[in-house]
Amino acid sequence: MIVAGVMSGTSADGINVALVDIQAEDQRKAFALPRLRFKMVGHAEYPYPVRLRRTILRAMNCESARVADLARLNFLLGELYGKAIQRSQEKFARKPELIGCHGQTLFHQGEPQLFLGRRLAATWQSGEGAVVAERTGIPVVSDFRPADIAAGGKGAPLVPFVDYLLYSDSHVGRIVQNIGGIANLTALPASASANDVIAFDTGPGNMVIDALMEKLYHKRLDKHGRIAASGKSLELVIARFLRTPFFLRKPPKTAGREEFGREFVAEWLRCCAHASKANIVATATAFTARSISTAIRDFILRRSGNFAEVIVSGGGVNNCTLMSLLESELSRLRLRLRTSDDFGMPSQAKEAVAFALLAFQTWHRQPSSMPSATGAEHPAILGKISYV
Repeated sequence: MIVAGVMSGTSADGINVALVDIQAEDQRKAFALPRLRFKMVGHAEYPYPVRLRRTILRAMNCESARVADLARLNFLLGELYGKAIQRSQEKFARKPELIGCHGQTLFHQGEPQLFLGRRLAATWQSGEGAVVAERTGIPVVSDFRPADIAAGGKGAPLVPFVDYLLYSDSHVGRIVQNIGGIANLTALPASASANDVIAFDTGPGNMVIDALMEKLYHKRLDKHGRIAASGKSLELVIARFLRTPFFLRKPPKTAGREEFGREFVAEWLRCCAHASKANIVATATAFTARSISTAIRDFILRRSGNFAEVIVSGGGVNNCTLMSLLESELSRLRLRLRTSDDFGMPSQAKEAVAFALLAFQTWHRQPSSMPSATGAEHPAILGKISYV
């Protein structure tokens, strides 16, 4: 079965589409992880227009917003997802039979908070699945996170399902680290079963770096980490922010712009008030690397698991300075740094591939959340289906 996975990350850079050929030997057994076989047919990226990206970023974690604008954004994103899938279909000359569309996260609160007298967790991914289905003529699975939250989980991370399929090994323990807007890891001990998997968000990935680049240089990102390479990191600032509650909290845990969005960046700039622009970006880059290595040291390596490798994917792989800093941090922990490209999975494609696989499971009425990663009471069948 050819499934199109569609992903828009927390950085709101654009749309990633992966066409994946998925086969299952036996879908009668629930959560039959080892029985799924898949290969990527093709992968394409479509940047958001500048005005749309700014609108999305304003909508994330905002104090107030017009309901009409949010509703319109939901339908506009559905149109753009549908167009991206059509373009990918033409590019690779393969028509998907199913679409898994994550949508654009506007709000994610995995921890219950008090609202009108009740403690609730909540999440919102924008991008209308019915529009995608109508424009493409293909059924769509969308809105993956709420089912896990309903089951008592945090709604994230969901990618550990795919990390287990791709990277689990009977002899070597591996830590799979994604660096998107938010950074998250999946720890796979040697000979791990699905119940042994540990996964959580480690903190900001590219999010803080990108926000600082926008404010200080009016650029979307620090291409290849060149500006960070020209600066010097401020150790006192890194140490201060690593003492904030998120980093001290034990997993499972999840994060988003609610933790590392505009308020965090404003506080970061206040703490770096007298530093040069290059030093501010260099410090944020070092902070991402340090927060990852600290999470691995404190929450993973203290457990048994024969861990030897860290496999990195996501947009952060393109930041050479970040990768160099991370490699240095990991070497102190006696861990080898690799990328998902070493295993035949393009770094930018993995999360789109993940949502193709999650959609495949949902289509066959199989669960794909991992309670050991999200904290849910039981595995959940994720997503909602828009038929044609």
